[in-house]
Amino acid sequence: MSDKNARPYGPVASERTPLKARKVSFSWEDTPLHWIPGDPFATHTINVLHLLLPAGERWFVHVYRQVLPHIRDERLREDVIGFIGQEAMHSQAHDEVLPHLRELGLDPTPYTAQVDWLFEKLLGDRTLPPGRARRWWLMERVAIIAAIEHYTSFLGDWVLNAEELDRRGADPTMLDLLRWHGAEEVEHRSVAFDLFMHVDGGYRRRVRTWATAFTALVFLWQRGARFFMDNDPTPAAGRASFKDFYLGGQQGVLPSTGDLLKSVPRYLSRSYHPSQEASTAQAIAYLATSPAATAAATATAERNT
Repeated sequence: MSDKNARPYGPVASERTPLKARKVSFSWEDTPLHWIPGDPFATHTINVLHLLLPAGERWFVHVYRQVLPHIRDERLREDVIGFIGQEAMHSQAHDEVLPHLRELGLDPTPYTAQVDWLFEKLLGDRTLPPGRARRWWLMERVAIIAAIEHYTSFLGDWVLNAEELDRRGADPTMLDLLRWHGAEEVEHRSVAFDLFMHVDGGYRRRVRTWATAFTALVFLWQRGARFFMDNDPTPAAGRASFKDFYLGGQQGVLPSTGDLLKSVPRYLSRSYHPSQEASTAQAIAYLATSPAATAAATATAERNT
């Protein structure tokens, strides 16, 4: 990376935008089980988002409400409050897909119960004495969120540019959910890292928590894809495999394994900042045309007149 990017904190100025929650809603009655036609594996690999995100993003919100008193920068505080609003809306939107999956014969409850346990118990609040121990656990979770947000931004950038999904005739409502969410992940991609740098910023903690987050995400994602494929009521669905994930990336219907691996040293670079990744302009452009986001903006404007 060039010297101009070798900064410990602060986004590229042109990549910062005020954050607001967009109260969107989606109608799922016309969305088929395999919303990428003829490709159950790619469909279910992406469907894992609906299993992980509701609990994960509720956890983000819970942790960030605890860290608000530690923020000494007013602009960052505004960004964190905007982030909280967006993540709460993401959790709700993905949660609303789950009843539709049940109606199609695929009950995700056994898997989501495990995910809930992970975020609420393993990564939840602990009975710790005030002071150093309690702060350590809070900072550890703030750092884990920063690492996870690196990958949600990566996925957001990918889905905004995944033209193969359009060519394959992917369900437009599901694509809008994914791209609306992905665009907001790109839009707020710097907040979690900036917060971590503001309240802690330790490089060893950044590396350690990246390893925790990356390992957990890979484990949960492959487990979720296998769960969906094993419980798919369609006889021809088959089984999940890493080879299928790799091939899906080669074909453009899933993120590329190579691109995913290349993102690792970028995050671990001491000069890393999320604003060096993806494009806020592209995210804002999609949000200006997203059917769900524009409908929400119109409804808000009508209420205010």
